[in-house]
Amino acid sequence: MADEFGDEAHLNALLQAEQSAPPKPRNTLSSSTAPRQPTPKVQQPKPQALPPKHAPSAILVSKRQKGNPILSYIKILPWEYADIPADYVLGNTTCALFLSLKYHRLHPEYIYSRIRGIAGKYRLRILLIIVDIPNHEDNLKELSKTSIINNLTLMLCWSATEAAHYLELFKASENAQPTAIRTQQAQSYKDSLTDFVTMPRSINKSDAASLISTFGSLQNAINAQPEQISAVPGWGERKVRQWCNAVREDFRIETAKGTKAPERDAGAMRALEDRTVTRDEEEVMRAVNAGEMRADMPGEAENARDARPRDAGEDEGVSEGITAALAKLREGGS
Repeated sequence: MADEFGDEAHLNALLQAEQSAPPKPRNTLSSSTAPRQPTPKVQQPKPQALPPKHAPSAILVSKRQKGNPILSYIKILPWEYADIPADYVLGNTTCALFLSLKYHRLHPEYIYSRIRGIAGKYRLRILLIIVDIPNHEDNLKELSKTSIINNLTLMLCWSATEAAHYLELFKASENAQPTAIRTQQAQSYKDSLTDFVTMPRSINKSDAASLISTFGSLQNAINAQPEQISAVPGWGERKVRQWCNAVREDFRIETAKGTKAPERDAGAMRALEDRTVTRDEEEVMRAVNAGEMRADMPGEAENARDARPRDAGEDEGVSEGITAALAKLREGGS
């Protein structure tokens, strides 16, 4: 035994360890025969409805606008239906409400409920109105006041084609810089010279270049005769006439139609106010006016003579009255 295991001490240690181990319970069932507990089912997460992704270059159209003829004329940019509070969304901060004046007359409360629906949601709110009635002045005055109060931009159009064009322009200008609408300032003398020469409508840049190259300077072109200018290549009779009118007419400001009366001298006005009309002068003026009225209306005088018998001393009395009044006036003046 000792040779088989090699060491008796080692054998004794193994026997003691086996004796000191706790006894195994006999009534316990093996793991293979133990009842299995039901494992919990794996719960799958419920799918969430994600908002549809819209193309950034597309015009978002509300489903209320189905059947609107404007949609058939939007051809430059794409458009698609979306669940939006406005009728059209033209950018992250721009929307538009569409209104027909014919519909507004039948349902005047409609537009006010729509305006309340977009309150505080967009920076630029456009009220696109199509004018499809003849007498529209009162309705437009009302809608103009409403636009000012609710911070809306009023846009008028007279056809579906024009309305679609406005929507396309607003969408195309979504990312445009404010400087895009500014005119470019001339950076050199040549550019300034070209801008000056092309001020008349029919003269273009090529005409300006041929004019300056022919005469050598702007001064010579201004002082040239119409016959000389007509010899410039590309310059016809109309361009010559417009150029000559532009450089030879006086620089004057056109007066308004309702011009004011010239102001009188202060001294003359004061003298006129201080001057009093005497009673004799009034009699003279009345007599003179009576004589002029009779001279201006000979037909009425003849009718009056035919209607009643003429007093023989009537004309003499009038003449004597005028003479006496004049004499009295002279005496008062002396």
